[in-house]
Amino acid sequence: MKKILFVCLGNICRSPLAEALFRKHVEANGLQDQFMCDSCGTADYHIGSAPDQRSVANARENGLDYSHRGRQLSEHDFKEFDYIVAMDESNLANIQRRNEIGHANIFKMRDFDSDAKGADVPDPYFGGISGFQDVFDILDRSTLNLLEELTESSGIKIS
Repeated sequence: MKKILFVCLGNICRSPLAEALFRKHVEANGLQDQFMCDSCGTADYHIGSAPDQRSVANARENGLDYSHRGRQLSEHDFKEFDYIVAMDESNLANIQRRNEIGHANIFKMRDFDSDAKGADVPDPYFGGISGFQDVFDILDRSTLNLLEELTESSGIKIS
């Protein structure tokens, strides 16, 4: 089983949504026995908090219900997860600074985005509602591409 960890700053907007979208794609393809995912933040601002209500409402408008409780990246995560996926350059740098074991599979989410390869997933927290839709679209596309790449590289058939 491949384990994927999605990481943003506070773990209430982007990374829990990425987790939920990745899980949706996994389930839609019947691959629950092949993949497990979680999310966390590099900062401790929202430990134990539910996802941002604007993100949850936007996801619901797009047919996705999810829940999560915020948590912070831990040293255990580097041993537990096969892939660690950061939402932006700043969080990528924070993850790499904490990577004492030399974890090899650390990426940016948009490394898997055909529309803007390598760009940051913008943080919608201080913006308007349209920012949450933009992030939903980016993450929906990027998590599906990530799943396709992981299944292809592992020889797993995707429907």
